[in-house]
Amino acid sequence: MKLYRGTINMQRYRFGKGEYKYFSYPLPDLLQKIRESLYPPLALLANDWMKRLAINTVFPPQHTELIKQCHTKGQRRPTPLILRYETDGFNTLHQDLYGEVYFPFQIVFVLNNVGKDYEGGEFILVEQLPRAQSRAEVVKLQMGDALIFTTNFRPVKGIKGYYRAKMKHGISPLKSGVRYALGITFHDAA
Repeated sequence: MKLYRGTINMQRYRFGKGEYKYFSYPLPDLLQKIRESLYPPLALLANDWMKRLAINTVFPPQHTELIKQCHTKGQRRPTPLILRYETDGFNTLHQDLYGEVYFPFQIVFVLNNVGKDYEGGEFILVEQLPRAQSRAEVVKLQMGDALIFTTNFRPVKGIKGYYRAKMKHGISPLKSGVRYALGITFHDAA
C-alpha cells in the first residue's frame, strides 16, 4: 500500500516555500474517519450558507456521497495532506478548490509545538470585502489545535441581505524550526 501519492515542492509552483505530501487512496483509517465523522455537521452548515446566499447547491448528508459527486466530475485524487515548513517557509494566500465540486469547509490540525519546535508560521485568513480593502486575521494555533475554515467564501449580512465574502488562507514565514500540519479537505481533486 502506497501511503503518499507524491511530494510537491511549493517553490516549484510559486505556492510558497515548503512541501505538501498528499495521501493516496485508500486513506489511513484515522483520516477516513476524520473526513466521514466531521463532514455531516459541516454539511448542515454548508447547506445553510448556500440557502442564505441563494446558491442552488445542496451538499449530501454523507461524505461518501460527496466523493461520488467528485468522482463523477473526474475528481478522483484524495486531498488530505501533510504540510511541512522549515525556517523561512511560508504558504501564499490561496483557495483549495481542486475542481468543479468543492466543499465550503476544510480543517487544519497543527502537529507540533510553536515556541518549542518552531517560531512564526501563523495561520492567516484574508477576507476580500466587496468594494473595500481586504481584512486579515492571524490565528495562532498550538499543537493539537484544529481550525475549521472556509474553502472559498462565507456569507456576510449586508443591508440588502447576504453576500459572498471571498476568503483566502496561507501561512506566515517561519522564523525558525520546522512546522508540520495535517490538512483535511473534504472534496477530491481532478
